[in-house]
Amino acid sequence: MSYEKVTQVKSRLIIGTKQTLKAMRNGEVSEVFIADDADGHITQKVARLAKEFNIPCKSVPSKRKLGTACGIEVGASAVAVKTK
Repeated sequence: MSYEKVTQVKSRLIIGTKQTLKAMRNGEVSEVFIADDADGHITQKVARLAKEFNIPCKSVPSKRKLGTACGIEVGASAVAVKTK
């Protein structure tokens, strides 16, 4: 599942919607994860930009679990994986 992938690439993560959007615009992202239970108004921007830049965008059920997989104690609505 996607949470395991996030855990495996912790050193290459960009956590948070604003940081994810900025990194996507700068061409630094290879993949994006969006939490289904996050505010759609916020995550919609990430999904739209990912589609525009042909970046794979995967959904996960819980922002709390996504945050935990990233090693933070709060939820994460969007997380990006930096290109190598």
